[in-house]
Amino acid sequence: MRKTITGLAAATMMSVVSLAGMAQAKDGKDLLTLNTTDGPVVIELFDEEAPQNVARVKELAEEGAYDNVVFHRVIGGFMAQTGDVQFGDTEDGFDLNKAGMGGSDMPDLPAEFSDIPFKRGVVGMARSQNPNSANSQFFIMFDDAPHLNGQYTVIGEVVEGMDNVDKIKKGDAAQNGKVSNPDKILSATVSQ
Repeated sequence: MRKTITGLAAATMMSVVSLAGMAQAKDGKDLLTLNTTDGPVVIELFDEEAPQNVARVKELAEEGAYDNVVFHRVIGGFMAQTGDVQFGDTEDGFDLNKAGMGGSDMPDLPAEFSDIPFKRGVVGMARSQNPNSANSQFFIMFDDAPHLNGQYTVIGEVVEGMDNVDKIKKGDAAQNGKVSNPDKILSATVSQ
């Protein structure tokens, strides 16, 4: 169980420094850095709370599978979704009309629900109606969404670059956030 920590302790735990171009967490947790068209976004991964889902995201990032993948569904005041490595990769198999319907060639993952609330900056795994259908897609919260609590697997939280998340091109609300000419992840890396 992850406990909420406030004040100086939280600032220390989430403190991120840049060393030779790579962010490093002082608390030793793994970091996922998304270099996006809007700037870098650093996500502290919650390996203990969602080990299988986090392992999948790290594996795909290390393979380069998230490179050039678009933010295909972006709803202002809610979240930005990305990670469709099958149809969302602008360099390989890109289909804007199918982006959001694909995943990786690996099997779907079981839900790893926790008591971590979906608040601004939290990162969760996208899935279909089946709770055990997460695969490669994930979303970053623009704002708090308590109705998602306990319904989706939380894999991490943005610790640097939330201002860049806010810049991600928003989609058409009438089309459930579908984005025309979407922003993308240029590259994704994992570090500690």
